[in-house]
Amino acid sequence: MSDKLDPKELKILADILALVLEDHPGQSANALDAIRNRARRNGTTGGALKNLFTALAPNPPPRPPPRPRASRAASSAAAEDMQAARARILQLTESVNRLDLDLRSARARNEELRSQLYLTQQARAETQAALSVMRARPARGRRSTVALALAVGALAGAIGMGMVRAMDVPALPLRTTALN
Repeated sequence: MSDKLDPKELKILADILALVLEDHPGQSANALDAIRNRARRNGTTGGALKNLFTALAPNPPPRPPPRPRASRAASSAAAEDMQAARARILQLTESVNRLDLDLRSARARNEELRSQLYLTQQARAETQAALSVMRARPARGRRSTVALALAVGALAGAIGMGMVRAMDVPALPLRTTALN
């Protein structure tokens, strides 16, 4: 094993060891398998790993320097930006809720119109069926109506002729020409 430790390898090892100590049994088992595989690949034994930890304990790697804190003006500007972002998030949330409500009402209206369309289609089909039944009937009713109208007309004509004769209207003389 080399004397100089690779910071990336050390970080990966620390992450894997942190997972070993987790309460989730699946993650812990996977982390242990990862440590075994990495040690096998690098040719590291358990003793060498133990020596690595004992070497790191008194001399931990240097921590990165802390980030400088922002000034009060920058922090107040950040606070204002945060408030503006929260207000925008609140506005967007309200907009999403309103649009969701509009969508739900539109879907309900759509279902209502679909049911009305279905009822209208059923009524149309019933009307068409009744119309086709009426057209398929024989013209028995029409013939009897025509016969009744002819009988009434003949009767009215006969009564009218009888009334004319009863009124004793002189008939127009027939024009006769004498053959001389």
